[in-house]
Amino acid sequence: DLLSLSRIELAAHVRPETPVELVPIVRQVVDALQMLARDRGVTVTIKAPKQPLIVSGDRDELTRVFENLIENALKYGASGKRVEIALSRAFNVGGGEEALVAVRDYGPGIPAEHLPRLTERFYRVDPARSREGGGTGIGLAIARSIVEAHGGVIRVSSEEGRGSQFMFDLAFVDGREE
Repeated sequence: DLLSLSRIELAAHVRPETPVELVPIVRQVVDALQMLARDRGVTVTIKAPKQPLIVSGDRDELTRVFENLIENALKYGASGKRVEIALSRAFNVGGGEEALVAVRDYGPGIPAEHLPRLTERFYRVDPARSREGGGTGIGLAIARSIVEAHGGVIRVSSEEGRGSQFMFDLAFVDGREE
């Protein structure tokens, strides 16, 4: 994971340019995580528009972002029994069209004082609980670096007792759908 993060950060100034459709990536990741969802008693739903959401990107790196965010929602939000992934279209402040992505769980939520540091390397809200679940503590740092390399920003909102939501947006190829 550290080597992956270093590689991603070294290439952060080179924005990926390959057209990538987001919805098939999300479906593939959800399919791959179905056993974890079943084991934890969590229902995963995907809401997406009928039109393709095509962004400039690196498919493998975007897959890694979705794997991290969805797996975290399944692990840390399992008590809420559902995870929702929403993909939609919107216009950014400059008028360009973009894809919006949100991964939401209905678990215990994250105390507000931890939100600003969540995507730091090795930062853990509850170190004992995180070690029990495995992982390196840098998954969100990797996701943040990948999203930033694609021109986006990860935002987190959470309310204790009501769950958490991780969101990001990515510009469409040439600012329009293909």
